[in-house]
Amino acid sequence: MTIRKELWFGFILMGIIVAGVVGMVLSVDTMTNGHYGLLMLSLVVVAIMLGFPTAFTLMGMGMIFTFFAYHSGKQTAGGAITQTLDLMVQRAFSVMASDVLIAIPLFVFMGYLVERANLIEKLFRSLHLSLARVPGSLAVATLVTCAVFATATGIVGAVVTLMGLLALPQMLKGGYDTRLAAGSITAGGCLGILIPPSVLLIVYGATAGVSVVKLYAGAFFPGLMLAGLYIVYVIILAKLKPAWAPPLSAEQRQVPLPEPLLRIGATAGKSALLGLLSALKGRNNQGVSTGYLLRQLGVVLLPAALFVAVAVLSYPSAKPVAADVPAGLVPLGLGGPSQDAGTGLAEPPGGEGQGLAEPDSGLSEPPGDEGEAGLAEPPSGDQPEALGEAEPEPANGLAEPSGSPASPGDGASDADTAPGGAGAGYWIGVAVGALALAVFYALFSYARVEIFKMLLSSFFPLMVLILAVLGSIVFGLATPTEAAAVGAFGGFLLAAAYRQLTFSVVKDSVFLTAKTSAMVCWLFVGSAIFSAAFALLGGQELVEQWVLGMNLSKTEFLILSQIIIFILGWPLEWTEIIVIFMPIFIPLLDNFGVDPLFFGLLVALNLQTAFLSPPVAMSAFYLKGVAPKHVTLNQIFAGMIPFMGIQIIAIVLLYLFPGIGLWLPSVLYN
Repeated sequence: MTIRKELWFGFILMGIIVAGVVGMVLSVDTMTNGHYGLLMLSLVVVAIMLGFPTAFTLMGMGMIFTFFAYHSGKQTAGGAITQTLDLMVQRAFSVMASDVLIAIPLFVFMGYLVERANLIEKLFRSLHLSLARVPGSLAVATLVTCAVFATATGIVGAVVTLMGLLALPQMLKGGYDTRLAAGSITAGGCLGILIPPSVLLIVYGATAGVSVVKLYAGAFFPGLMLAGLYIVYVIILAKLKPAWAPPLSAEQRQVPLPEPLLRIGATAGKSALLGLLSALKGRNNQGVSTGYLLRQLGVVLLPAALFVAVAVLSYPSAKPVAADVPAGLVPLGLGGPSQDAGTGLAEPPGGEGQGLAEPDSGLSEPPGDEGEAGLAEPPSGDQPEALGEAEPEPANGLAEPSGSPASPGDGASDADTAPGGAGAGYWIGVAVGALALAVFYALFSYARVEIFKMLLSSFFPLMVLILAVLGSIVFGLATPTEAAAVGAFGGFLLAAAYRQLTFSVVKDSVFLTAKTSAMVCWLFVGSAIFSAAFALLGGQELVEQWVLGMNLSKTEFLILSQIIIFILGWPLEWTEIIVIFMPIFIPLLDNFGVDPLFFGLLVALNLQTAFLSPPVAMSAFYLKGVAPKHVTLNQIFAGMIPFMGIQIIAIVLLYLFPGIGLWLPSVLYN
């Protein structure tokens, strides 16, 4: 019997874990509860690698070692059993009471409905035609399709499988290298667990106690960065090795035109706007109905309508400025031409019957020559003066106060309204936009109109759904659970719009949603029991003492933790890594001054490798199940390795420039 290489790798890894446990047991004089906690952790990893169900392995090991912890504390066997069962019920109830987890079945349900709307074929076709002139256009279109569809569904297996059926045969037919084609599909399909709305981020947020809203805002730009790095790699590789990604042939780039457009003389390269306008004149329509031509013209004018709408909505309007000046007071700076020489204070009004009376005794008027009195007599009530019209004083320049409030028609009313209208920057932007729009319509041929219509029916509905869900979460209009409900309703509408909302589709979607949600929730229950047992045994304290005893800096701790998570991604899936190991890492973050939000973004990027790293590279097995027979598993693994390297580069970039992930949450929520 021949043992496969993947099994040898797994057996060797399990042997290393068992050897480490044996070494730990033999190196200590007395086994403490903390050492038993580490023993439990090792046994859980080995059991999962042997194929035992993760959730029930966690629950079983947790309950066994919880009983041991209680019983070792001089508790009777009956009391230890009672306390163990109480702990299990309490932890299970805490998971059931979590509001955040309600979003998981709703997002999963949205994903299954969108998957069954059969949008992916139209999406891939429209994208690869619109990117026909880009080097490696089929692979680039595959990555963009995977990113959009994986974001809308969040189901890695479904995206990789569907793209394996749709894109892989076309890339192989087009002469693409098998490794590049396989790597593009497997790496692109994994983007759904990073780009929001992502179930992974919800699970991490619930485990680490981090706001899911902030995680969604923080993961947006790192997800786009990773997808952009994939695309840049494919384009550079297609430039350096054209044989790996040949350009599309003329047959593959051909876009068929509808029969009515052919009747009015339309060709693939002819301007659509001018052609439709000329066809509307008189007899040039060749029997094509005017309604059809107007509908086509409406589609052509959509970009112009969008430009006009943006220009009108962004036009700066005049803003009224309220003058908060009490009646009868002279605003600072309006006292007359000699205001720079005086003190800025005016004598209060003191005419007969008004103001404060001058005291009978006290300070007398300072002496002065005739016509040079120091203080001028204030005007009487029947001689009002407008603001800004007070005459200068001959001696000390003190302005005379006005005897009555300024009227709306006075000179001060000019400050009540700021100058309206747009500035030069606005008009420059409009001019540049109009020029770009003119160039766009000069290049907007009939073939491009057909591609645009394909995008309208496939790409834009998905983008509207994604942006509606993300926008409502990020801008605080809805909680993740409420936004997930909106997304599920949007999935219903999409399936109905594409005439795929049948009873069987809804039944299958509900069944698969219940199955996936039950798996995730049982994982949470098992993780809660396991974490409680690990803490009860003192395993967390032992790990913390060991890490702090290494005297690591913040950078060294982050590097060590990411290396451990990267290695764990080989035998374990992302769900197991988060629910088992994040409760161990999270308490250590405060000791090193690491933000749990930033750590979660690093982990989300790192866990991309869990789907690509052998031997448990689930994306490879998803693709192998639908690939042609001549495509081997080794070729798929070889194609995934460069993309794993890109993921490591993305982690380094995020660490060096944390603003990539932290800028948007800080702007929106701080």
